[in-house]
Amino acid sequence: MNKWVTSISFILALSVGSGLYHYFQTPLKAKSLPISAPKASEIVDYHSQVKPVLAQRCVVCHACYDAPCQLKMGSFSGIERGANKARVYDGERLVEANLTRLFEDGHTLTQWRDKDFFPVVSDSPKETSENFSSKEYQSFAKDNLSSSVIAHLLQLKQDNRAETEGTTPSQLNKEKYPLNINRSYQCPTIDDIGTYKQDYPLWGMPYALPAINEKENTLILNWIAQGARGNDDIVLTNAHLKKVEEWERFLNADDLKSQLMSRYLFEHLFLVHLHFSAEQPTQFFKLVRSSTAPGTPVEGIFTRRPFDEPDVERVYYRLVPEKQTLVHKSHMPGLLNEQRMKKWQRWFLNDNYAVTELPSYKPKEASNPFITFAQIPINARYKYMLDEAQNTIMQFIKGPVCRGQMALNVINDHFWVVFSEPELDLVQNNGEFIQRALQNIELPAEEQSNALPTAWMNYAAMEREYLTAKSNFIDSQIKNKLSIDLDLLWDGENNNENLALTIFRHNDAASVVKGLVGETPQTAWVLTYPLFERIHYLLVAGYDVYGNVGHQLNSRMYMDFLRMEGEFNFLSFLPNKTREEVRSKWYRGSVSEVEEFVYKGNTSDIKTDIEYQTKAPYQELLNKIKAKFDDTLSSRHSLENGFNSKEAINSFNRINAMQGTNVSLLPESTIVRVFDKDSNSEHFYTMLRHSAHTNISHLFNEEDRRLPEEDTVTIASGFMTSHPNAFLQIELSELPSFANRINKMGSEPDYAALLDAYGVRRTNPKFWEYADNMHEYFKRNYPVEFGYLDFNRLENR
Repeated sequence: MNKWVTSISFILALSVGSGLYHYFQTPLKAKSLPISAPKASEIVDYHSQVKPVLAQRCVVCHACYDAPCQLKMGSFSGIERGANKARVYDGERLVEANLTRLFEDGHTLTQWRDKDFFPVVSDSPKETSENFSSKEYQSFAKDNLSSSVIAHLLQLKQDNRAETEGTTPSQLNKEKYPLNINRSYQCPTIDDIGTYKQDYPLWGMPYALPAINEKENTLILNWIAQGARGNDDIVLTNAHLKKVEEWERFLNADDLKSQLMSRYLFEHLFLVHLHFSAEQPTQFFKLVRSSTAPGTPVEGIFTRRPFDEPDVERVYYRLVPEKQTLVHKSHMPGLLNEQRMKKWQRWFLNDNYAVTELPSYKPKEASNPFITFAQIPINARYKYMLDEAQNTIMQFIKGPVCRGQMALNVINDHFWVVFSEPELDLVQNNGEFIQRALQNIELPAEEQSNALPTAWMNYAAMEREYLTAKSNFIDSQIKNKLSIDLDLLWDGENNNENLALTIFRHNDAASVVKGLVGETPQTAWVLTYPLFERIHYLLVAGYDVYGNVGHQLNSRMYMDFLRMEGEFNFLSFLPNKTREEVRSKWYRGSVSEVEEFVYKGNTSDIKTDIEYQTKAPYQELLNKIKAKFDDTLSSRHSLENGFNSKEAINSFNRINAMQGTNVSLLPESTIVRVFDKDSNSEHFYTMLRHSAHTNISHLFNEEDRRLPEEDTVTIASGFMTSHPNAFLQIELSELPSFANRINKMGSEPDYAALLDAYGVRRTNPKFWEYADNMHEYFKRNYPVEFGYLDFNRLENR
């Protein structure tokens, strides 16, 4: 089996800008780092001084499950916990890995050391005091620095900073600085830091990036010298405390109907960052299971999956403050307000149904939401998922698979998603049929996290059986009784922008935005309730990033079936002849036999009632959907939200219409800053390249199925990626020339010339200035969605 994930590196997004610090290198052990420390009274504060710098310089690489060496620097607890040589993302492990989730699977240094985490700052720092003499203070500071891995790596960068500043890609030697996300890395402890510095003298931090400024470098080193003190304490306002009390009271009523509702909500919200202000959140919260009731300290119940046995008589659902710096690749904001509470009350509690007993937590039942929540009407569950559909789908992408090519190469690079109407008498909304057809269907989570990689054959058989039953039900109960037209699609009640979404994949990462963004998408899906729910329990609630290779492979293969089902639903709106033509284009070349087996289960020949006027029904259908929802569609990423001049819009539209090998030379994900000198204004855009393939039917050898001549591109206003590969900045008047350059690209040197003209490469001395400006703009204009972008995938071209 090909490797898809390799060892994670020890990358710290910090460097030393001052020449005041020196070290003496030894082959095996690190010697002391002499320091000219500040006066003892000048104590550096972690919250107000250090944490903001770490957010801008360190967290951009060190966050989420793909934090190098599991060193998460978005909180004091993460730094104190330290690093670990084991990989979280490992597509080859035969048995499940031990859980190492920060704030969940360990709470003391002893617990983390038992899990093989090693310190990056001293476990026993010699704390300084204004009562110490200058000599005593210098001695303690020196010891703290010499025992810190961070300090040594900062100094290593300082001594070799000229290697990466202002160099061209050819000068930034790829052998010296490998940048592939799957490259091999080192995770030095303090005992082997000397060997590391000898073997990798150019691998100081930030790795292959310009040094940060002297003030920030000195601040971090002084903080370490003073003992690296801090905490993650958060003081909530009275307004926050009142809201927490109100929501915990709602979520923890004693009646069985309320308890079942709260279990359903928790299993769909456990990854979400909840907040109470629609305009300017000042604090986010997480929903957790607790063994203690509201009004008492939270005693969290943290299991491998959110539906695992809690081993307590009664579960309570509590809101706890989010303590880590927000990063865009895992930030999924969800609003809790009065309107939302009324909706949940109406859907889950006021409806006339009874809950006679609470469901089991046994894996077979708990992993299947059609068993666990059978007592809750399907209409209530589906309306809940539709109400914040972007957030629900965002969890598929930003949750456990925040880096996951094994899971994400199961989807195309650019496709639209719409939803079936919940109020119609469709097979997917028929509670009796769904319960009968899906209660016996299995999901990979039932096999737990140590699964055999052959179970997907059984899943394929069950999926085909389900699709055949659905087709038979449609032919016998629905055919000729409902018009197969666009009225079958959810219209968002004419006010909900979640009615239509666009999903972009960027290699091993992806993003989802509201609206139908871009020109013709590669594919399109129609999600129904049972399909929507199964994807959630496959990729979110039931997916274990620490699971073995069998679990990961089974999850990926199962998602193949669900993707195909969403495509089937969309194709049903096309004329029968066109359906096969379109699907044949989506699945060219060698297609998985298992997928063909599943496809044959979709046997209904139900005819569309849409009248087509052109010889291109697929494009016509996309246009009809866009026109139908036009008044409700989100305009968040409309080009008009940026510079609204005719010249700018025309230039962007030219780029969006491009297709071919010239486009294939672009990075998959680019952040573009456009500025106008005359008005002193700026706007940020995202430019995404969509890689075309003969099919996405196979797990490996994706490059063998590439069709670069069919690659397309989308540039739109705002931020549509968490993982940029490149940064560009362009003066407003240069946009026509910029579009011309892209149109004429024919080789890698042409792209290099484009970067020479407009790029802010990772070697640019003004790199951090660009990054800070970008993040400030993001936070100012999109405060709810803001999170620091990930820099691990920045290219060097």
